[in-house]
Amino acid sequence: MPSPKKPPKARKPARPKFGDWDQPRVTALLVLADGTVIEGFGVGAEGEAVGEVCFNTAMTGYQEVLTDPSYAGQIVTFTFPHVGNVGANDEDIETANLAASAGVVGCVIKAEITEPANYRSARHFDTWLKTRGIIGLSGIDTRALTARIREKGMPNGVIAHNARGKFDLKKLRQMAAGWPGLVGLDLAKEVSLTQSMHWDEMLWDWRDGYRTVTSAPWKVVAVDYGLKRNILRCLASAGCDVTVVPATTKAGDILAMKPDGVFLSNGPGDPAATGEYAVPEIRKLVSSGKPVFGICLGHQMLGIALGARTVKMHQGHHGANHPVKDFTTNKVEIVSMNHGFAVDRDSLPADVVETHVSLFDGSNAGIALRDRPVFSVQHHPEASPGPQDSHYLFRRFVGYMEKARR
Repeated sequence: MPSPKKPPKARKPARPKFGDWDQPRVTALLVLADGTVIEGFGVGAEGEAVGEVCFNTAMTGYQEVLTDPSYAGQIVTFTFPHVGNVGANDEDIETANLAASAGVVGCVIKAEITEPANYRSARHFDTWLKTRGIIGLSGIDTRALTARIREKGMPNGVIAHNARGKFDLKKLRQMAAGWPGLVGLDLAKEVSLTQSMHWDEMLWDWRDGYRTVTSAPWKVVAVDYGLKRNILRCLASAGCDVTVVPATTKAGDILAMKPDGVFLSNGPGDPAATGEYAVPEIRKLVSSGKPVFGICLGHQMLGIALGARTVKMHQGHHGANHPVKDFTTNKVEIVSMNHGFAVDRDSLPADVVETHVSLFDGSNAGIALRDRPVFSVQHHPEASPGPQDSHYLFRRFVGYMEKARR
């Protein structure tokens, strides 16, 4: 009679998981200049970067925000919790100079990035951040950080990502404390084109994508201090034949192109620093009698050229939901803003009128000369991202050029 078989050996059960008991490894830090250390989980590129920490309140358009050259030297904290969940594509990039590295040095987000869920997505947001060289930090209380910035101002800081969780805190604190900040810093040269280019791409159409302009009666020279591509599209869609020139271009060279008008772009850094070489040329452009239209940094430097001064703001304006009143139309617009400096209205000379004001804090948001076709706004009327309430400003610019030609 055969001997009975031994029962099979029982397998050890898998190690149980205990949820919150298993703490994931910290792989990213935000170290502020006062020594504060905020721990989280790294996304995007690995490394260390120093910059000014600000917050952006836009609920959409994170890819456009992170490719806006005006954010050069800054670490952007998104107040909207779900950032990156619709992936990334090649159409929503706002950097005009594609040869330049990303202006923004880091981003801070609340929630973990999920798999892309959008028909326009071409790649995962984490992969896109790595490609752009942007360091990311996730898993922190972004609302608490935003409240801190609102109360204490925009701090200097270092964002660091190391997959092994190895950090030299002493070094990071020294980097954050030792960085001089944006005051006195000219960043326009770092993001501007190095040679001229022609632009003929129009605003995005749902069916056809980006179309090419077919009729462009108005010749415009756009000075690139950190241009956004959608600004150029707005100009082209308004009937402008646009030539983009580097930030250091002389007024004589611009006027030699015989433009109908000159556009002064947005950009990063301290307007007084960039203005050391740009403001004398802007004065010559204004004196020429040509219509001049400025946005953001271009607005601030135009203000300096006309005799005003600029000041550093406490927390700046960064978002796509800012109310601004246009005194020329007596209407309120919801606009996109991105700036940490502002024109001091108390310094405006008598021949300059204030045309726009922020309804959040009462700061200046637009100026114009009383006797010449020269005007500018602080916000980004191209709306990328943001509402399109201010697209009329491009038509206003065309109206000035049409009147000047007549």
